Amino acid sequence: MRIARFSKGDGVAFGVVEEGEQVIAHVAGHPFGGVEFTGERYPLAEVRLVAPMLPSKIIAIGKNYADHAREMGGEPPAEPVVFLKPSTSVVGPGEPVAYPEKLSQRVDYEGELAVVIGRLCRDVPAERAHDVIFGYTCANDVTARDLQSRDGQWSRAKGFDTFCPLGPWIETSLDPADVALTTTLNGELRQSARTSQLLHDVPALIAYVSAVMTLLPGDVVLTGTPAGVGPMSVGDEVSVGIEGIGTLTNRVISRD
Repeated sequence: MRIARFSKGDGVAFGVVEEGEQVIAHVAGHPFGGVEFTGERYPLAEVRLVAPMLPSKIIAIGKNYADHAREMGGEPPAEPVVFLKPSTSVVGPGEPVAYPEKLSQRVDYEGELAVVIGRLCRDVPAERAHDVIFGYTCANDVTARDLQSRDGQWSRAKGFDTFCPLGPWIETSLDPADVALTTTLNGELRQSARTSQLLHDVPALIAYVSAVMTLLPGDVVLTGTPAGVGPMSVGDEVSVGIEGIGTLTNRVISRD
């Protein structure tokens, strides 16, 4: 099932994308705990998709593909590298990524598989991780690379408003063990990998993170980016595609 959030008129609601991705069926309330249809259905062309979830927190994993760890000048870490992105960094499909040109001269794309948590949980064993996962979506962990190097930590570099595009929807039935992930810049392929190449797979990440902090429904875990990260410029269009989910596309604009 593909769960999306959409805007039609003044309101924002959840819906299920159906019929070859051409129609969205309105869902009453929040989809956690079960989907209840209102009976209203709209052509996708008549609504605007927004970020499929507004998480209380975004837990991201760094250097979780060996080739990316090496392209960043290091060896693959023995344990997951965990950092946080603020909820205010989230934008949806088609929304702009704002380049802070007065503060950074190098802003990179990082295509990733994102995990959406479906229930309050803590200390989840890896073998039960699927019990707490609501679904999966595409993500772009946008990073001001020069600030990341300058600061020696990642909060500012990865925390700007608009630096976490998510979407286009949440796929609830995906098996994340081995799906293709690609990132294109202006239509040119820049990243290509499979999630089977993750150093720490989705169940291991859920177990690791939930041993540290309580996860709430709607929280998002970014699983890491493969090799091929690179700079974006104002006017560029970046698309992150994940097999079995869809494609998230955003254009870069100037923040200043």
